[in-house]
Amino acid sequence: MTDTRLLYDPNTQFDTDRKDMDMITNALVEGRDLRKTYQLGKRAAVPALRGVDISIAQGEMVAIMGPSGSGKSTLMHILGMLHAPEMNDGPRPELWFEGRDMTRVGESERTRIRAKRMGFVFQSFNLVPTLTALENIMLACDYAGVKGTDAQTAAEHVLRLVGLADRAGHRPAELSGGEQQRIATARALVNQPSLVLADEPTGNLDSTRAREILDLMRWFNREHGQTLVLVTHDPEVGNACDRVVHMRDGLVANHAAVPVRPPATAMPQTAIPTAA
Repeated sequence: MTDTRLLYDPNTQFDTDRKDMDMITNALVEGRDLRKTYQLGKRAAVPALRGVDISIAQGEMVAIMGPSGSGKSTLMHILGMLHAPEMNDGPRPELWFEGRDMTRVGESERTRIRAKRMGFVFQSFNLVPTLTALENIMLACDYAGVKGTDAQTAAEHVLRLVGLADRAGHRPAELSGGEQQRIATARALVNQPSLVLADEPTGNLDSTRAREILDLMRWFNREHGQTLVLVTHDPEVGNACDRVVHMRDGLVANHAAVPVRPPATAMPQTAIPTAA
C-alpha cells in the first residue's frame, strides 16, 4: 500500500516570533493551556507546567530543550497522552491530535490511539530483557492489534531499515547501547505512527552512536514525512531538528528555527534498503 502521508516541505515557513505558533495551520498536535502540578507530600506542590501553548506541524522534527526541572519531559508525556493535563485552576486545557481534542476522549480510546498512532523512544531503551530484538518490536505490533505473520513481517521490515536484520535473534544484553537504541527506534516506528516522541534518545550514547541515531531519525523524517518531537539537553540534537522549543520554569520561553539543515538525499549508514 502506498504511503499517502504528506512529506515534510522544506519551504514551510514558521512564525517563530509568536510564542503560541498560531501560524502553523497544518498542526498534527497542538496543546493549549497545558498545566501539570506534582504533589510532594501533603503540603508541597511543584508546578511542572504552568499553562503551555505548543503546536507541532505535520512532518516537523522539533527539539524541546531546557534546564532540568523546566517541564520538558512532562510536556512530552502530556503530548503523548502518558499523563493528562490538569483541568482545575485555570482555563480548560486542550490537546488536539489529528483533529480531535484528546481531553474529551475516553481513556480506552486514548490508549488505542497511543498504541496505533504514536511511537515512543526513551533514554533507557525500555527493552524487555527476555525477548529478542525482533520480539521486542513485535510487542509494539501486538499493542496496536497487529499479530502473527503481519507483525513479524512489519518487524523484520523495520529491522532492515535500521540496519539490524542480523541482530533479530539477539536479546538486549547481547547488543551494544547504540544497537539497543536503534531497536527502540525501530519499535517506535514499526506501526507507522503519525507522531514519534523521544525523551533524551541520545542521553546514554557516545557521540558516534548519538550521531547515528540522529541521522536515522532525520532520514525517517525527511524521507517518510515522519513527525518527531525530541526532548533533550544536547545542543547537537537541537541542531539536527527543524525547530527548537526552549522551556523554562514550566513555560515555553521561545521558539527558534534551526537555520541550516543537512540534506537527506542519502540513507544513513545504519539503514539498509528493504529487499524487493
